[in-house]
Amino acid sequence: MPVWKLALFTAVATAISASALAQADGDTALSVEQSDQYGSYLADGQGRTLYLFTRDQRGEGDNQAKSQCHDECAEAWPPHTVEGEPQAGEGLDQELMGPIERDDGTTQLTYGGWPLYRFVKDQAAGDVNGQDVHGFDGEWYLVSPDGSKNEAE
Repeated sequence: MPVWKLALFTAVATAISASALAQADGDTALSVEQSDQYGSYLADGQGRTLYLFTRDQRGEGDNQAKSQCHDECAEAWPPHTVEGEPQAGEGLDQELMGPIERDDGTTQLTYGGWPLYRFVKDQAAGDVNGQDVHGFDGEWYLVSPDGSKNEAE
């Protein structure tokens, strides 16, 4: 095989592998989505809305973030767990991202110190049915790109 064909084959194989890896690792990326009602908010790499829980311990300074959502709560509000090194999308600050270990040993992603969750009533990318929901002795909010809770009504 001529050298140029081998180089072309290698480049194409590398591009396909990188694309497959990016797709397989899509849940670990964070993105910014936009809602007419709520403005900008955090979503996972597939556009699914992410929320914070006010009962959680927010990580700040020397305090480690800690999830207070387990069992039935985690069934309704699945934690956004990750494997590997997550990447912040455009408009997000990589330094605001961090991991915490959950009681079950999985790694949950935090942003702005808040553990992140999805909501089972959000059926498609762009659904925001969990904004300002009261449940499990706390409140649930969208997460703004600056890491704060989105209090838009």
